[in-house]
Amino acid sequence: MRLPPLNSLRAFEAAARHEGFIAAAEELFVTRGAISRQVKILEDHIGVQLFHRNARGVALTEAGRRLYPVLTEAFAKMLQEVERIAADASELRVICPPTLSLRWLLPQLEQFRIAHPEITLRLATDFYGSKGFERSEYDLGISLENIPGRPADIEVMPLFGMILSPACAPSLLPALADGPAALAGLRLLHETPRRQDWHTWLQHFGVEAVDPDSGEVFPNLDMATRAAVIGTGVVMADLVLCRDELERGDLVLPFPDMACTTPQGSYALIGERQKWNDPKVAAFREWLLNSPGMAALPALPK
Repeated sequence: MRLPPLNSLRAFEAAARHEGFIAAAEELFVTRGAISRQVKILEDHIGVQLFHRNARGVALTEAGRRLYPVLTEAFAKMLQEVERIAADASELRVICPPTLSLRWLLPQLEQFRIAHPEITLRLATDFYGSKGFERSEYDLGISLENIPGRPADIEVMPLFGMILSPACAPSLLPALADGPAALAGLRLLHETPRRQDWHTWLQHFGVEAVDPDSGEVFPNLDMATRAAVIGTGVVMADLVLCRDELERGDLVLPFPDMACTTPQGSYALIGERQKWNDPKVAAFREWLLNSPGMAALPALPK
């Protein structure tokens, strides 16, 4: 059997719910006669009477009582899924590591929400985990440009460089007056157990007297930077993410002419290629490139 016409199913469900044709007609913005005709079409289609009709109104038959809850549930599920699809179409899911979120992205996101009220932005301030960028969970991510093993169908749009240079509290400057080799006498502060940033900088400038694996390890750059501010040691500063401390003078660069980039490249916006030109994704890309956080960034070292 073919499915009955949708209009007849809708008319019957409304009439059954309101226990009458008049209220159903008011809900569906049609006449009482139109409801009666649609119910009759449904009854003729399935060959069963669904309402008892009498001078006082209508009442469901046994068949009508069986069909009514099935249709109510079906319409509710259809509406729920339509609402979910509509929400997904307007929802933009972005993942960004915690320190980068707190120090660069979050302070400017309200401007995106004001510019694009039609888009619901969901930000996850989290790390990517062992599987990397989960395309089923996020539309976009902010990561480093060069990550080994990244799938070929991931678009990568560089944003700004990760520029590294040691930074410390002003009170530690005298201890570093003799140059980078003096770092061996101070505590190095690491943002991750990998200690990669210190390895990169020491190797880039050929500083061999300093052990890059020495010092204290912190869960993230934010905590390592805070430790440097109180004079615990020397942090390998990201000149963009540590800009506030440097501008306030809480941290200073003992070797201001010794800055380098990393093999991981710039910070970058990443996303699945087939979603890259979706309107909500394109809107975020365009806004990010012209956002306040992209203005007045330090130039990459030569």
